[in-house]
Amino acid sequence: MSAVAAAAAALSLPISVSRPTKFNNKKGVRAGFRVFAVFGEEGGLVDKKNPWGTLFDVEDPRSKFPQCKGKFLDVNQALEVARYDIQYCDWRARQDVLTIMLLHEKVVDVLNPLARDYKSIGTVKKELAELQQELAQAHRQVHISEARVNTALDKLAHMEELVNDRLLQDRNTMESDQPSPSPSTSMQSLDTVKGKSPQKSLNVSGPVQAYPPHLKNFWYPVAFSTDLKDDTMIPIDCFEEQWVIFRGKDGKPGCVRNTCAHRACPLDLGSVNEGRIQCPYHGWEYSTDGKCEKMPSTRFLNVRIKSLPCFEQEGMIWIWPGDDPPTATIPSLLPPKGFEIHAEIVMELPIEHGLLLDNLLDLAHAPFTHTSTFAKGWSVPSLVKFLTPASGLQGYWDPYPIDMEFRPPCIVLSTIGISKPGKLEGQNTRQCDTHLHQLHVCLPSSTKKTRLLYRMSLDFAPILKHIPFMQYVWRHFAEQVLNEDLRLVVGQQERMVNGANIWNLPVGYDKLGVRYRLWREAVERGAKQLPYSKPM
Repeated sequence: MSAVAAAAAALSLPISVSRPTKFNNKKGVRAGFRVFAVFGEEGGLVDKKNPWGTLFDVEDPRSKFPQCKGKFLDVNQALEVARYDIQYCDWRARQDVLTIMLLHEKVVDVLNPLARDYKSIGTVKKELAELQQELAQAHRQVHISEARVNTALDKLAHMEELVNDRLLQDRNTMESDQPSPSPSTSMQSLDTVKGKSPQKSLNVSGPVQAYPPHLKNFWYPVAFSTDLKDDTMIPIDCFEEQWVIFRGKDGKPGCVRNTCAHRACPLDLGSVNEGRIQCPYHGWEYSTDGKCEKMPSTRFLNVRIKSLPCFEQEGMIWIWPGDDPPTATIPSLLPPKGFEIHAEIVMELPIEHGLLLDNLLDLAHAPFTHTSTFAKGWSVPSLVKFLTPASGLQGYWDPYPIDMEFRPPCIVLSTIGISKPGKLEGQNTRQCDTHLHQLHVCLPSSTKKTRLLYRMSLDFAPILKHIPFMQYVWRHFAEQVLNEDLRLVVGQQERMVNGANIWNLPVGYDKLGVRYRLWREAVERGAKQLPYSKPM
């Protein structure tokens, strides 16, 4: 299959072989191509003369739609189809706007005082009601046309990306010197069908190795601010090391090693007194910078335990576990404007954080895995795609109204349109009236454990925040969803440790997960320029 044919298949371009129609009625032509999604509507200009006619006097492009023979399109034909797709969207939008303007003109005619001389009030009311319905329908059609234009542009950009990816793959297969694979994650060729081009595969197998230092040189969210009071502490594991977070005398959080310098007692078993954490064994007290400030019953020694850079921003506490100097900025994780936070939940999960990210970045599994929770009643689409820029870690799902982003080093953001629960196909988030925004932070506690921070926000129903014990309802639901995933991901982890490749055969809807793995592989080997990121 040619590059463009593959692109058309992945795009679900509305192209198919069909019998002759009124758009394809030349004699001798038994089959041809037509565009279903765009060129299948009836519509036309209102015959009434109007002062805006010159602005909307654009010829209907459907009569000029290119007729193509054969099963697949070449590059020029596919681009021509896409061009006519855009032209039709422009023409359709002009008709919609013109219809609204003419309807407004009719409203003015009905409300004309002269009309009262020969129309009763009841007749005028009836005409206005009918015009109001027509206007509402016309406004809805305008929004549909706007969404169609955006979708057509997105498809065009996606087709360009697929063509470029195929050209790059063809170029790589011609190069004789292939780079050697890295120990953790590498690229390799997989011959799936004899005679077809090899597909790209990831090698993620075997026990997770010790975390390389480069992966630690990021700011990591580790706790929600509301969970850390002045007299409490939060023990955490991060990259196989134990830490404890507490607030100092100034109220600012600090992070120190969760081990007393005296006899290696866990400090989180003690207490926080006047901004210092006290060891429960012999009462030694440490400040947020790790310095021991009290040493009862013995001569005072100059002792310090390791501490990490710690910062609080927008309701979250961050640490920098790496050896490099921390960056000056921390990304914002606040929900979009108009959303209110309804739940903040922390869970400890028995899986490596990369496996959890793989799962969160995949929506195609929902109608098969989450049949008892949020995806109950979902139908199985004929094709699931994740549309994204060629150099991005974000995009949106088709046919689900969900936008998603992977934000390094371990964060997944998603916005879900929930106007029609259980019937999500065929819409995008812009077409939905209400939305749910999710934040998932997957902190790498160890090679077999993840600390998950989950925040849920809504742009509707603010009264839910004031219902007693509502946070327990949200937590119960979140645990139900996660348990549906965990039984699968735990099985993946067991097989991965025993040598199975969990990314043996990625397909089209795995795009975002594959990009995360390529990004991580580049970080772990210390690449100066990371993939899918802007040059520094």
